[in-house]
Amino acid sequence: MDLQLAGLKALVTGGTRGIGRAVVETLLEEGASVAFCARSRDAVVAAEGELSGGAGEVIGSTLDVADNAGLTAWVTESAKRLGGIDIVVANVSAMSTPDTEENWAKSVEVDLMGTVRLVNAALPYLEGSDAASIVTVSSVSGREIDFFAGPYGAIKAAVVHYTQGLAYRLAAKGIRANTVSPGNTFFEGGSWDDAKRNRPEMYAATLALIPAGRMGTAQEMARSVAFLASPASSFTSGTNLVVDGALTRGVQL
Repeated sequence: MDLQLAGLKALVTGGTRGIGRAVVETLLEEGASVAFCARSRDAVVAAEGELSGGAGEVIGSTLDVADNAGLTAWVTESAKRLGGIDIVVANVSAMSTPDTEENWAKSVEVDLMGTVRLVNAALPYLEGSDAASIVTVSSVSGREIDFFAGPYGAIKAAVVHYTQGLAYRLAAKGIRANTVSPGNTFFEGGSWDDAKRNRPEMYAATLALIPAGRMGTAQEMARSVAFLASPASSFTSGTNLVVDGALTRGVQL
């Protein structure tokens, strides 16, 4: 299937590792140009070097999405350099799971407000696109109570609600908004890689809950993001696509 992404311009937050990095790679492979950001300058420079040289332009920037002014400036500069914005992928998470007031504040500021501010800054450019699409990355923890109940799960649920509200409000402007909710995702250097090495009992217990018998890959999550972001999914808006190997048991009605 041709996703019709060639020539489109995308922004991706948290694009140097895991799901975000795989999203950047997938969009580039499909012919899009991508501006991505992450907090680590070294990681940004390395990723930009590794991903350059393909059909689409790739631009890396160092940014903490909790910095509202910095985030807005990044969106503006990226739109200028890319020649517009067609796709926005809000991927960054604080990954704050313990139930402390500090983690609640961090989750709100990074996971939720980082998404809201990204979308607000990008909207003027998306309104000028014929293929405007917003994809937020939430989690299965936003759908049901699991190991990560508390700030992480609650704020991930808020991201889904916010995104579906966007879909309703922006449909008349031709802007789609959807969510991908990944299940357990294993990649080198990620949290589940760390759990496998340092907390094997917890890792094994988690793995046993997944009917598919394995965790997902970052690339599997990225393909779902790319499809929802693409014109090939032009009549899909307001959905929450759960990609979890049949882990969650709740029925979406």
